[in-house]
Amino acid sequence: MRNLYSYTEQIFERLTTITTSILGNSITFIIAFCLVIFWWVNNFFNNRNIHEIIGEIIIGTTFLSLFIIQKSFNKFSGSLHLKINELVSSHEPANNSVINAEEKTEKEITELSKEYADLADQIKEIAKDKK
Repeated sequence: MRNLYSYTEQIFERLTTITTSILGNSITFIIAFCLVIFWWVNNFFNNRNIHEIIGEIIIGTTFLSLFIIQKSFNKFSGSLHLKINELVSSHEPANNSVINAEEKTEKEITELSKEYADLADQIKEIAKDKK
């Protein structure tokens, strides 16, 4: 059962990575933009009241905003990871296992977090002993 869960987690991790890459791609935005324009033009010729027209404009704009926000987040996240990797790699006593943490699985990140929580507890104990 544990192997099935682990295998499912690996597949889900890959799926989220692929989905994030696709949603943040400029080609995907262009395709979505064309679909929204086609949808708006197709509905333009139907007799609709002003509330339905405004609703469709809002829905289309919200749909396109998803792609813009994802692209922005991908750029921000990538630059943040580069900066953190540079800081970790430039500090000699640093633990280099956290470099490229964004490419680790959720389980590996949880294990690293536990190690750092234990380290923080040890530092607190040392600080208490010094007082």
